[in-house]
Amino acid sequence: MEQKEYVLMNKYEIGRMLGQGTFAKVHYARNLQTGATVAIKIIDKERVLRASGMMEQIKREISVMKMIRHPNVVELYEVLATKTKIYFVMEYVKGGELFDKVAKGKLNEDDARKYFRQLISAVDYCHSRGVSHRDLKPENLLLDEDGNLKVSDFGLSALAESKRQDGLLHTTCGTPAYVAPEVIMKKGYDGSKADIWSCGVILYVLLAGYLPFHDSNIMELYRKIAKGEFKKFPSWVTSEVRKLLSKILDPNPNTRIPIAKIMKNSWFRKGFHHSKQLAPPETEENEEPRQAEEVPSKLCNLNAFDIISYSSGFDLSGLFEEKEKKKDVRFTANTPASTIISKLEDVAKRLKLKLKKKDGGLLKLEGGKEGRKGVLGIEAEIFEITPCFHLVEMKKSSGDTMEYHRVVKKEIRPSLKDIVWTWQGEQQQLQQPQEKPQEEEMKPPASSMLPEIPPRSLTEGEQSVV
Repeated sequence: MEQKEYVLMNKYEIGRMLGQGTFAKVHYARNLQTGATVAIKIIDKERVLRASGMMEQIKREISVMKMIRHPNVVELYEVLATKTKIYFVMEYVKGGELFDKVAKGKLNEDDARKYFRQLISAVDYCHSRGVSHRDLKPENLLLDEDGNLKVSDFGLSALAESKRQDGLLHTTCGTPAYVAPEVIMKKGYDGSKADIWSCGVILYVLLAGYLPFHDSNIMELYRKIAKGEFKKFPSWVTSEVRKLLSKILDPNPNTRIPIAKIMKNSWFRKGFHHSKQLAPPETEENEEPRQAEEVPSKLCNLNAFDIISYSSGFDLSGLFEEKEKKKDVRFTANTPASTIISKLEDVAKRLKLKLKKKDGGLLKLEGGKEGRKGVLGIEAEIFEITPCFHLVEMKKSSGDTMEYHRVVKKEIRPSLKDIVWTWQGEQQQLQQPQEKPQEEEMKPPASSMLPEIPPRSLTEGEQSVV
C-alpha cells in the first residue's frame, strides 16, 4: 500500500515513490520553503548496519557526491538523518533512465553522440576529482526534462585514496556486461581506464540497440570480455565511430584510448561548435605574463574591530561552509608592503600568471590557460596593521576550486615562506588539544581570540576598544 504524504523535518513534503532497491526507496518531494521539486533517497539504517560494508559505502557515496558539481551529474543538495533513516536530498531528474529510451530501440547517431559527449564530459570531471564511478550503465544515466544526461548512483565509486600501494584498485564490482577486462581478472586496475571501457559499451548499446558482449554463461561472457571479442558492428554504424569504439573497447588498459584523445576524435567533435568546452586552448610556452601597469595606491588599514573579526575565534564561516571548500586563505607578514608585492610578482612570473594591481592593495593573478571551469583567477589583498606588519587575504575569484587549492598549497605557499609570519589558523590547530570537555567546546581559548601577530603597542583608541 502506498505511503501517504508526510513532511520531513518541517522542510520537505514527501510524495509518491519513484523507485525502490534493497536498502533504499526514492521518493518525489517538494521543498516547502522554496517550492522546488527534489528526489529524496530514504535509506533504512537498520538494514544498512546489518549488511557488511554498506555503511562505508554510503559514507563514500556522500563524500563523492559532495565533491562533484557538474551539469551532467545528479546533484546532492543535503543529507539528513533520524534515528532510523538517512535521507539523501537530490536533484529531481524527471526524464527517467536512458535505459528506458534504449529499450525501445537503437538511437540515431546524432542522439547517441550527444549523450556520449555528455557522459564523457561528466566522467572526465569525476576523474579530475580523483573519483572513479565503477558502475556506468544506461540504468545509472538519467535524462532531465530537456533531454540532458545526468550520471547517478555513486554507491560503487572509488576515491583516489582507495588505491593500494601499487596505485591500483582491487575491488571487483560493477555490472558484468559493462565491466572492463582488467576488473574481472582481479589483478588490480586503474578505475579511470575501467570507466572508459564502460563508456564504450554504453556507446555501442546506444548505436546498436544491444550489448557488444553477451552470453547466458557468465564464464563465457567473461572470456569474451577478457579478449575483447564483441559482436560485429551492425551495418548502420559508420566506419568513423567503429574505429573509435575499437580503440575504447581495447582489452589492454595500457593501450586503451584515454579521454583526452576521445575528446579530440573527429566523430566525437562532429557538429560541436563550442570547442573551448572540450579542449581548452593552449597558450604559447614562451608567452611572458603581462607586467603590472601601476603600483597600488594606499593600503587599507585594519583597526581593532577588523583584527578581531579576522581572528579564528570569531570566524563563523565554518557554520555555513565546509573547511575543504573554503576559497580564502590569510597570512601575516612582518615585512613592508613593497616586499610582499615583489614576492607575489616573482610567484606570478614563475607560474606564468598575469598580474594586475588595483587600488587599495588589491592584486589580481590570472592564468593563461582555460581549465574546466574557466581561467583560474586569484585575488590577493594586502591590509596594513602597522607599516611593517601586514595581513594578506588570498581567495579564488574565478576558475576551478580544486586547481586553486592545488596552486596555493603546492606553488604559492612554499614560494612565500621567506616573508610569511604565520598562516591563519595554524597555531590554533597546533595548540588545540585532541579532546575537550563538552562545556569548553562553546568557549574558544583566550589565545584564539586574536590572530597570530607579533606583540606591538596598540594605540590608545585601540586599547579602549579591546
